[in-house]
Amino acid sequence: MDSHDDHHEHSLAADLTAMLNLNSDRRQTLRWLLAGASALPVLGCGGGSGSSTSATSTTTSTTTTTGTGTTTTGTTTTTTPAAGSCTVVPEETGGPYPADGTNSNSSGVVNVLTQSGVVRTDIRSSFGSATATAAGVPLTIKLQIVNANNNCAALANAAVYLWHCDRDGNYSLYSSGVTNQNYLRGVAETDSNGNITITTIYPGCYSGRVPHVHFEVYPSLAKATTASSRIKTSQFTFPVATSQAVYATTGYSASVKNLAAISFATDNVFSDGYSLQMATITGNTTDGYVATLTVAVSA
Repeated sequence: MDSHDDHHEHSLAADLTAMLNLNSDRRQTLRWLLAGASALPVLGCGGGSGSSTSATSTTTSTTTTTGTGTTTTGTTTTTTPAAGSCTVVPEETGGPYPADGTNSNSSGVVNVLTQSGVVRTDIRSSFGSATATAAGVPLTIKLQIVNANNNCAALANAAVYLWHCDRDGNYSLYSSGVTNQNYLRGVAETDSNGNITITTIYPGCYSGRVPHVHFEVYPSLAKATTASSRIKTSQFTFPVATSQAVYATTGYSASVKNLAAISFATDNVFSDGYSLQMATITGNTTDGYVATLTVAVSA
């Protein structure tokens, strides 16, 4: 454990304190602090107001097993927005723990984006000189990035930086005990269809926030080394039923109480709406889950 960070308490209050002490963007800080306040509504893929109804839908059968062993079979519909119909995902705060060069941890300014090994498709383990691996229910994240300025065409060869907390609600590089680790952080390049696939674990729920994943979109891998080049910062989340099933498994006990004490209506990021940031989930706690989301940006 890093002696410089042993006083850290991971809660909403601690996050607020950290936000005030970090050299982050003032507008983003104010946005994060004012629960319920948000940037002006901006467009997004996935059925927000103003989105077109002309879209292509694909329906697949899915089987889901809850943490109690109950198995249900149903269908999941994935919608691909028609040309020109997508809506830009809302801009959100990067929070207190981005590690993108915009703030400091206990050792000074930290920018994981410049470190060799950060470009990867499996972010469960730390890289470089760090060796820890984050335990938890497997989660595969599949994002498609599309360009709202180009009739919602796939944004090829863009870069996406993702990060989230571990199953204990701690963030690598910042939280007590993991300040020397950099797991659950990584950069991936979109393919010709604008897709990325990331292997990770289902994030825990810490006090004051619903489960979520942070991400930043960059125009290219070459520009994904400094936060000043990002074209979008946002977050996405998961259905409550899925989180409840995950948190009933071993290792997520702290998340049970935290999830019960928070809702989308009281979350300071998603209280103004989350339809464009709700991932579609398939899978179960044994085999793992797949989270799918189409994200529109202005590139």
